[in-house]
Amino acid sequence: MPADALDGPVPEADDRGHRVLGLLDRAIGAQSPLVRKNIARARQRNPEATPAQVVRTLERMYVGTLTGTGAAVGGTAAAPGVGTGVALALSAGETLSSLELTALFALSVAEIHGVPLDELERRRTLVMGIMLGGSGSTTITKVAERTGQHWGRQVVAKVPVETLRQINKVLGRNFITKYGTKQGIVVLGRVAPFGIGAVIGGGANAALAALAVRAGRRAFGPAPAAWDD
Repeated sequence: MPADALDGPVPEADDRGHRVLGLLDRAIGAQSPLVRKNIARARQRNPEATPAQVVRTLERMYVGTLTGTGAAVGGTAAAPGVGTGVALALSAGETLSSLELTALFALSVAEIHGVPLDELERRRTLVMGIMLGGSGSTTITKVAERTGQHWGRQVVAKVPVETLRQINKVLGRNFITKYGTKQGIVVLGRVAPFGIGAVIGGGANAALAALAVRAGRRAFGPAPAAWDD
């Protein structure tokens, strides 16, 4: 899957919003070239695995890694002697890590389903739609004026780029609201007594991972029956 230069139009937002969406584009750009390696790593665990089994492996890998990352950063940020500034810096770095892991997961599932994501706008739609869960899928199908199941196939792969730009403007505002404000609450929550921070961090990331997994299943539906090499 080719990696585009991150020079496409960004959904309208204020300075805070541009920073959040900038992190999103960085995550997509960094992970797009790694998609096939990620799938190959999942297949190595069982070379005879079907696409559906590999998707389940990717889901487990994603949930486990994201939860562990959140717990580790939460525990470190809340450790005795770690100042508030350092704790917030650690959590900010982990936010980018969460975005990268989620982007890699979403793009990997799309690759297995054979959904072409050769343009940045399509990758933005997919990643934001999955991270926003039900509200993301509702927005995508409404703006695209399409109905039916599995929006990842019906919308992301087929609608014109101009329509995707309109979708991404709406998704971008929702994305900023959710991860530009509520994420701040999670970050502050990790600056807690040692031990509690690990629970908050791991729990928040586990919830994000579970949301993304469910959204990915809704976006694409059942995996192909066999590999199309």
